[in-house]
Amino acid sequence: MDSRNSAGMERKIEHRLFLLSVWSKGIAGLVEAIGGLLLLFIPQTGLNAFVIALTAPELAEDPTDRVATLLQHIVHELTADTKLFASGYLIVHGLIKVFLVAGLLGGRLWSYSVSLWFLAVFIAYQMYRFLFTHSLWLIALTFVDLIVAFLIWREYQVRKQNSST
Repeated sequence: MDSRNSAGMERKIEHRLFLLSVWSKGIAGLVEAIGGLLLLFIPQTGLNAFVIALTAPELAEDPTDRVATLLQHIVHELTADTKLFASGYLIVHGLIKVFLVAGLLGGRLWSYSVSLWFLAVFIAYQMYRFLFTHSLWLIALTFVDLIVAFLIWREYQVRKQNSST
């Protein structure tokens, strides 16, 4: 296999990974926006009932389950202001993702740089939060976001090169 075929195959794989990561971000954004809307419109009693139903099987098995008890505690202590902020954050964050994903999938050159800026801000925030939480999930999320940022950057380089030739 010559180097051009090898490079073409690598580019094809890279492009597929780009599409997979962007579609994943888009679906996540849609889920976030829908979740934010549900959080906004579901009354506190309904939210409490949902979390109790969700965590009851786990708590029946292990009454000290940390995740289930934490989730119940969070929902029980949720104030109207916090609920409004969380729903607004999820809606805005989700819609921004969906908007940027639409631009990326449409090949709009502006969306590549804007997406990279948003990812950089979220990566910086995740690292800041890690200083307080030491959550391995934040490290994993940051790692995934760095891979997505790299794939967006590479796709941008190819698009930019193709548009100038």
